Parts: sequence; C-alpha cells; structure tokens
Amino acid sequence: MHVVNNQDQAWASPAAAGPVSARVRLPASKSVTNRALVLAALGDGPAVIANPLRARDTALAAGALVALGSEISQSRTDWVITPGQPAPGSAVNVDLGNAGTVMRFVPALAALTSAVVFFDGDERIRLRPIGPVLEALRQLGAQIEDGGRAAVPFTVHGRGAVRGGTVVLDASGSSQLVSGLLLAAPRFDEGIEVRHEGPPVPSAPHIAMTVRMLRAAGASVEELVSGAGGRPDAWRVRPGRLSLGAVTVEPDLSNAGPFLAAALVTGGTITVPDWPRDSLQAAGEILDVLGQMGARYSVGPDGLTISGTGRIHGVTADLRDVAELAPVLTAVAAVAESPSVFTGLAHTRAHETDRLAAVAKEINALGGDITELPDGLRIRPRPLRAEAAGGPFGTYDDHRMVMAAAVLGLAVPGLRVAGAATVAKTFPDFTDVWEVLVRGDSADPGGRPPGTPRAWGETFPPRPPRPPL
Repeated sequence: MHVVNNQDQAWASPAAAGPVSARVRLPASKSVTNRALVLAALGDGPAVIANPLRARDTALAAGALVALGSEISQSRTDWVITPGQPAPGSAVNVDLGNAGTVMRFVPALAALTSAVVFFDGDERIRLRPIGPVLEALRQLGAQIEDGGRAAVPFTVHGRGAVRGGTVVLDASGSSQLVSGLLLAAPRFDEGIEVRHEGPPVPSAPHIAMTVRMLRAAGASVEELVSGAGGRPDAWRVRPGRLSLGAVTVEPDLSNAGPFLAAALVTGGTITVPDWPRDSLQAAGEILDVLGQMGARYSVGPDGLTISGTGRIHGVTADLRDVAELAPVLTAVAAVAESPSVFTGLAHTRAHETDRLAAVAKEINALGGDITELPDGLRIRPRPLRAEAAGGPFGTYDDHRMVMAAAVLGLAVPGLRVAGAATVAKTFPDFTDVWEVLVRGDSADPGGRPPGTPRAWGETFPPRPPRPPL
C-alpha cells in the first residue's frame, strides 16, 4: 500500500488518564453544506447558508461553484450564494482535491453551462468511482471526454442544457453517484428517473438527505421501491424551479464519531449540544451501533449525552449506512472485551484510501489482530503497544484514519500519528479540540465554534489553472 502523508511532524495523540467529561460543539455537516451549495447555485435567486462548514472539502465545492459563475459572499456566520454562469465558450478549471462530493455533484452543473469545464484533483481522486455519473450524463445528453478511463481527469463540454430522461446505473460504489444526478435534475429539460441495479447502495441515508433537501428547495421528487429490500432503488425528479432560500446546517454527526467513542473507551461522558432531533443524517443508526457496543445515551434540551459503562462489547454489525464511522468503530472494537465483525464496507476501499486495508495494517502494527474480509473486517482484541509499530500510525491522507488513531491513542500511550493535518478535510480544529477534551479543560478552544476559524478563500486558495484535455 502506498503511504501518503502530509509533511507535518507526527502528532502525539494524548492518552486518557481517566474518564473524559466534556461538552463538544461539532463543526457543521459537510454533506449538508455541499448539497446546499449545489442547490443554491441552481436556484432562481440568492440563497443563504447559515453555519456552513469551513473546511477543505467545502472550500473545494465553493471554489467549483465560483469557477462556474456563482458569487459567494461570506460573513462570520453565513454564506450568501448568488447563482451565475460562466461566459459562453469560456474554459473553466475545477479543482476536486480529494472531495468525492465535488467530483460527483458538480459535473451535472457544468453540463448545464455553455463552458468547457476541466476537472482534476489530487492523485487519489483519480482512483475513486465516477464512471457511472459520466456515462449517465452522456445518456442524458451531455458531452464528456475522459479518454475512455471513466475517471478523473475529464472534461465536460457544456451545451447550456441537459435533455434528461431515464438512466440505469450501478450505484453500489457510492450513494453520491445517485445524489450527483438528482441534485441537478430539476434543471434538466425532462427531469430524470434514476434506477439502481446492482448490490445494495451504501450510505443510503445520504440519498434520503438529498431527497429531503431537494423537496425543501421546491423540487418534486418520488422515491420508488421495486426490489424486495423495501428501500428505494429508483428516484424520479420532475423539471422545475429551485429556491433554497435560507438553510441552517446541522452539526456533522460523522465527525461526532470519535468524541462519542471517547466516552465509550474511557467510561466517561460527552455532551454534544444542538444534536438534531430530526436529523438529515443517520443519527439513529450511529447511536444504535454505539449502544450495542455498551454506550448509554439520551437526547434532551442540552443535546446528546452519551456515557460509557467501563465495558466495551464486541458486536457483529452491518455498517453500510454509517460507513464513515467504520475506522473509528474499528478502533473501539480493537480495545473491546470480545471480537467484532463489521460488514457492508467493500465500497470503502475506494474512499480517501483503501480504509479496510489501511486500518487493518496500522492496528495490526500495534499488535492487533484484524483480518480483512471481502466486505469488512474481523477484529479480535489484543493488547496494543505504540512502540510495537516502530513508527507513527499511518493515515494515508485520510481524515477518518486520523480520527481512528485519536481514539486508539486514548488507550495506547505514546501513539504518534503521521499526517494528522489531513483532518482539515472536514474538521480543521480536530487535534486542538481533541487535546483539550482529553485534558479536561474545554472542547471549544479560543471561544469559537470548532471548524469555523477561517474563510475558505483564505485557507484554501485556488490551484493554478491547468490546460484541459
């Protein structure tokens, strides 16, 4: 496996001296922020996104929309998006970084312009699934050049409109393959009907999030069930106008994972203010898995309060709907009192890194016993020692690997983490918040909400233009 790490000094992940006890205010949801940005750019007039996430992935999304003609003005608390179009015939470069949402959400917008739009990004993004979206857009009337690779880099030759219609695709590689088509569909001449054929779609709650946000913006969306599983496997969006209006982004519950795990691992208590009672995210599924592993939790006026009991149970669980939490949950399982088996995770081999291989390799280097399965991991708890690895815990330029390492570090003194700065992909202040959490001071460093320290344009300036294919 090729290790890619930022050139920063290894982070010393703090060990817990006892049960943690803190209130942790989470940054805003990346998934909601990026969907709101796309819907705002497709709207009939200005829209306001309050409490957006300011991190690398949302910076890339905002930068892509600005490149495609929208204007984004920002204040300390919100972004105002005014839809626009690039000049007809102009050449536009979109930097994808390693953001799967940008790679899969923005091509349909590019096809609605009259510009030539070139997409490229980090080395890893060229290995992540995008082919089904490109082929679907071609079937719907878009012109796309990818050199036959069905991968990044590619060029969209916008024609000012997309015909739309019906497409069939295999979205088992990512739910974003469906969401990327649905979000722009109200602007297609005929709308769209997307039918999935293949293994179950992972992270299905994220498609439900897309549907709810489309409906809130005025779109007509139908969810269709034709298979035996009882879940939607087809979606129909009618052509029409979009108006996002004003939306407030809820906390990122995937980023809650390591903090909730800290309560379980240390036998402590964590409170997360503003935990949504009716979340766009998979809140119930997240808490259900943690509950099975031994956590106690309640949601009340103060938000979510979760406590560990001092015991961590091994579990057998299908994590298909909460796959983003798999590295953190694997870290918890590695220090549990009995074995665990996690399945439904084959698609995570094509995330920021091959997460199954990466987490198994790094925990096994500490003395662990993790076996890769075709679609998951078998974890047998063993005593772990930082010195056994002979070097820092590798993170492979993957923010979730940093979070998994932090959870392990609670119970493995002396753990050092390479490339921890990559966590800025979705949580720029993570290591600061984590350190004060473990020290027991505060989980809101500097008196400001974590994850909102800077403006996206200042933190992540655009990459220099590159020529189209």
